[in-house]
Amino acid sequence: MAERKILTGITADAFMSDTDKWALDKLKKVPLLPMVIQKFYELGIDRWLYCWNMGMSVRCGPNQYKTLYDTMREACAVLDMPEPELYVSSFPFPNAFTSGVERPYITLWSAIIDNLTDEELFFLVGHELAHIKAKHVLYMSVANVLYPLLEALGRATLGLGDVASVALYLAYYEWIRQAEFTADRGGLLVAQSLDTSLDSLLSMAAGPSRLKHEQSREAFMAQARAYQDASTADQIGKILIFMLISHRFTHPMPVHRAQELERWTLTGAFDRIMAGDYPTEISAA
Repeated sequence: MAERKILTGITADAFMSDTDKWALDKLKKVPLLPMVIQKFYELGIDRWLYCWNMGMSVRCGPNQYKTLYDTMREACAVLDMPEPELYVSSFPFPNAFTSGVERPYITLWSAIIDNLTDEELFFLVGHELAHIKAKHVLYMSVANVLYPLLEALGRATLGLGDVASVALYLAYYEWIRQAEFTADRGGLLVAQSLDTSLDSLLSMAAGPSRLKHEQSREAFMAQARAYQDASTADQIGKILIFMLISHRFTHPMPVHRAQELERWTLTGAFDRIMAGDYPTEISAA
C-alpha cells in the first residue's frame, strides 16, 4: 500500500459521531453514574486491571513483536497522538480491548492477530487508538466492571438500585454502540481503505476459519443492510439481549458497524478528512 497520510493535528471531533456525543451526554446525566465512577476509583480498579493485564500479557516493543509495535507507532502517527502501551494476550477468540484511564494500553488477543492481515490490523489498532483519542476509556473501563460495581454499591442507592441500575444499563447500551461507530471511523482513517476496514469487521465477526478464502464482502454488506431494516420488535429484542449479557461488554454488532461505516464514507466525510479538511488542535483553540 502507498504511504499512509499523516493527519497532523487532527482532533477527535473530526470523526466523532454526533450520536456518540449525544449518548455520552445522556449517560453522564444518569444519577447513579457518579456513584459508580467514584467507587471505581475508590476500589483502585484501574490499577488492578492494569496489573492483571501486565501479568497475563506480553508487552510489545522494538524487540518484542516488532511488527505489531511498528503498526501501532504508524497508526499513532496517522492520528497524531501519543503512543499507549501495546500487549498481546493468549486467547482463542478474536478480539481486542483498550483500557487504562491513567496509563492507557491496548491488548490484542492472539486469535485476532492470526485472523487479520497486516493491513486489516491497521484498522483494528486504529479503532482502539480512536477510543483513547475520543476519551472513551474511563466510561469503557467502568462498563467492563459495571455489574460488580453496582454490587459494591449495594444499599447505597437508597432502595432505588434496581430502577437506577436499569437506567444505567440502558444508557450504557446506547452509548457503547455509538462509541464503536466513532472508533471504527478512526480505524478507517488509519487503514485508509474502506474495503480493508470492512474486511477486518467481516473477519472479526466470522472468526478464524480454514474457509476464510470463501468470505464475501458484498454478501456481508447485504446482511448488514438487512440487519438495519429489523422490525421494532427485533430492535427491542436487541436491547433485552444486551441487558442479559451486559456484564460482558465487548465490541457489539460488527454487522451494524460495517453498515454505519459505509454510510459515513458516503457522506463524503472520510474523503474530506483525507484531503486535509478537518478540525485541528490549532483551529479548536
